[in-house]
Amino acid sequence: MSNAGQAIAFASRLYGQRAGTAYAGYVKRNPLALLRLRPGRANPYPVYDRIRADGRLVPTPLGNWVSASHAVCGEALRNRRFGVRPAESSNAGPEEFDLSFLEMNPPDHTRLRRLAQPAFSPKAVAGYHDLIERTVGDLLDRACAAGGFDLVSAFAAPLPIAVITGLLGIPDADFDEFARYGAVIGSALDGITSLRHARQLQASSAALERLFGKLFALRRSEPQDDIISRLATAGDDQVKPGEILPLCVLLLVAGFETTVNLIGNAVLALLGHPEQWRALCADPPAMAAKAVEETLRYDPPVQLTSRVALESVELDGKTISPGQWVVTLIGGANRDPEAYDSPGTFDIHRVAAADHLAFSSGIHYCLGQPLARLEATIALRLLAERMPGLSQAGPIRRRNTSTIRGPARLPVTAGSARAAQRIPAGT
Repeated sequence: MSNAGQAIAFASRLYGQRAGTAYAGYVKRNPLALLRLRPGRANPYPVYDRIRADGRLVPTPLGNWVSASHAVCGEALRNRRFGVRPAESSNAGPEEFDLSFLEMNPPDHTRLRRLAQPAFSPKAVAGYHDLIERTVGDLLDRACAAGGFDLVSAFAAPLPIAVITGLLGIPDADFDEFARYGAVIGSALDGITSLRHARQLQASSAALERLFGKLFALRRSEPQDDIISRLATAGDDQVKPGEILPLCVLLLVAGFETTVNLIGNAVLALLGHPEQWRALCADPPAMAAKAVEETLRYDPPVQLTSRVALESVELDGKTISPGQWVVTLIGGANRDPEAYDSPGTFDIHRVAAADHLAFSSGIHYCLGQPLARLEATIALRLLAERMPGLSQAGPIRRRNTSTIRGPARLPVTAGSARAAQRIPAGT
């Protein structure tokens, strides 16, 4: 088939899928379809409640399963009889973005994760504290001078980009450029939505391939103390040549996409609940980490993931056949009334009886979660200390995605430093 014919066939299939989703959501009121449409992307939580009301594990029209139950989602994520790819499939399809070990089952997942693990160990992450604090301080200096600013583009995005590009060993990183790459690749987790989207993904992939290709060659001859140097000089028994690029792209994108949305969601929740913002500002060192954990439960940056049965599995009293998928709605599980008291309430003083699933669970538990937690905690602490008068200064614009949730734009104003004097201690 010619290139033009392939493009026409791709477009026909793509827009047919979009029409089918719209019909299933708006006409049939299928909850999974609604999550992929504008109402579900704006506020998925009522949809999760509806799914949970139908049962802890619910069949889907396509013959798979979906759950917004904390217990069921946690079991599916931890059970080794589930995988992230069917047993007979090991590679990304032609229209999928290769997310390295994130979409691999053992033993390949184990091998590549082990190679990246040292950079995200508790000891290594603790060593990044000063870099993160300096970066946050510099960003807040510029924001204070500006008065009004977009919290996402001026603060939440540059922070994790600066940190992860430093860990990888990418010199002179262009923050705006990498933010665009991350947004495009993150949006592709929901699938390609248009020909324009496909072209953007292709362009971002090609740009990253060129950047990393040059760095691989440089680090093989001049290795440094960074992740790319370790990958470029690793033996074939640790990483195959074709696996290095997808692994670097995964670490780059996952290294800041989760954090930028975590910070954005946290500030949005705090400003939307003024009493919680006052509680944070009254004691930032004690409350910042608690605010991060409650945000991860209340409005996590990653809303859903899926697992496929590698063999026949019993889950919540139902038999999941090999090849059947279970969609684990993390955002819904984190607001399950069976796991949390007043689950729809944002409370940074919460002492939760169950661990949230914002970073997944089991062998695919997020590798970079210690770094994301540290970045977000320092960001919220210094933001509360230096800008206690912070307030929203205009309408937000959310990311047009279902898997990744967070503001794409959040205009704020720094307010007056004197606001700190109006916040009673202990509130």
